[in-house]
Amino acid sequence: MVRVEKQLSIFLENRPGGLARICGTLAEAGINILALSIHDTVDHAIIRLFADRPVKALLILEQLGLYILETDVIVLELDNQPGALAEISRKLARADINIEYAYCSATTTQGRGCLIIKSDELDRAIELLREG
Repeated sequence: MVRVEKQLSIFLENRPGGLARICGTLAEAGINILALSIHDTVDHAIIRLFADRPVKALLILEQLGLYILETDVIVLELDNQPGALAEISRKLARADINIEYAYCSATTTQGRGCLIIKSDELDRAIELLREG
C-alpha cells in the first residue's frame, strides 16, 4: 500500500526531557506515534514523526510553543525481507526521482514494514510506486 500522509517536523532544543515532553503530551491526547526519527545538530534536534492523527497532534504541540512544519510524505508498506528497500530505491533512481530523506521501521517478527519517504517529486514517486 502506498499513500500520502502528513508528517510533523518539530524543532526542539537538544536537551534532556524534550522528547519525553512531546511523547507524553501526545499520549495524554490519545495520539499514537507510528514512526519517529530524530536528527541532531549542535544545539537543536529535528524530530520527524508520523502519527495516527497529525492535525490534532499539530494543534496540541503548537500549544507548547514549538516550531513545527507539516510536510506531505509517502508512506509505503513493504515486505520485511532483504532487498525490499533496495528495489524501491532503484525504481525511484531509474526514474531520476531523488529521495530527500527516508526512515523505516520493522522488527524481525513482523512480515511487513513501514517506509516513509520525502521527495520533491511526490506525485511522480507515488505514481511510480503504485505501478508495482
